[in-house]
Amino acid sequence: MYEYLVRKDHMILIQGHAATCPHCWEPITLTLDLSVAEQSYIEDCPVCCKALIVSYSANSGEVQDFNVEASD
Repeated sequence: MYEYLVRKDHMILIQGHAATCPHCWEPITLTLDLSVAEQSYIEDCPVCCKALIVSYSANSGEVQDFNVEASD
């Protein structure tokens, strides 16, 4: 995982999160904005370019729940 230098009260709010693409099964890293408590959005896999549904929740700069699904 990697981190960016965006901070709020010494919390890192933009973080890279490891995942596996459900289409090509390659390991990927997705950038999450942890300043938002809950998000769900569509992003293309950087390897195979197929659409992914990314959903996560965060609390105090920490990922609480994370899910990546194929968008059919």
